[in-house]
Amino acid sequence: MYLQGEEAHSLFVVLEGWVKTYRMTPCGNEAVVGIFTKSDSFGEEAALGNQNFVAGAEAVSQGIVLQIDAQVLTQALSGDMVLCQSVLAGAMESNRCLVEHVEQLKSHTGGQRIADFLISLCGDKSGNCTVILPYDKVLIAAWLGMKPESLSRAFRRLKAYGVTIQKDHAIIESVERLAHYADEDPAESWSAKNDCKAERCIGSN
Repeated sequence: MYLQGEEAHSLFVVLEGWVKTYRMTPCGNEAVVGIFTKSDSFGEEAALGNQNFVAGAEAVSQGIVLQIDAQVLTQALSGDMVLCQSVLAGAMESNRCLVEHVEQLKSHTGGQRIADFLISLCGDKSGNCTVILPYDKVLIAAWLGMKPESLSRAFRRLKAYGVTIQKDHAIIESVERLAHYADEDPAESWSAKNDCKAERCIGSN
């Protein structure tokens, strides 16, 4: 769609499918900074004028994306306060989601990040739920700040919480149980594990 540093020429709205935004590090590694799906907008730099895209964008599945020319958008914004507020609200929502994602990366274990990801795919469902992984596991790992091999190990650990992975499907026995695990304080979990180890050591003496 566009490259990092390219002149911001359009605003985009996802109608179907999935799109990632990413930044390239100086050493050539890719850092995924956003994942967008139906009704999400990205490329808001185009609405500001004389800006460059701060990240690249690429489709990661088949889909449909609405492209709005920057000049047309700027002209429309100049005479429509409601449209201005809508574009600003979209940009603020994207920023809020990014802040929440950074918080998740810093405060949650790998398993909890995957649990949150799967719960987001369940929507408002409760009880058991089967979801289709929307894009490949390499991208899921990158989005969740994990290596692919760490993702595979974390998927296996989620079996204890009623999650079974079958190719591109995740079968969840209880959304509520998985949500409880995702909300646990990692410090409490680590403390409980240490207590169990200490008890085993005492019992073996």
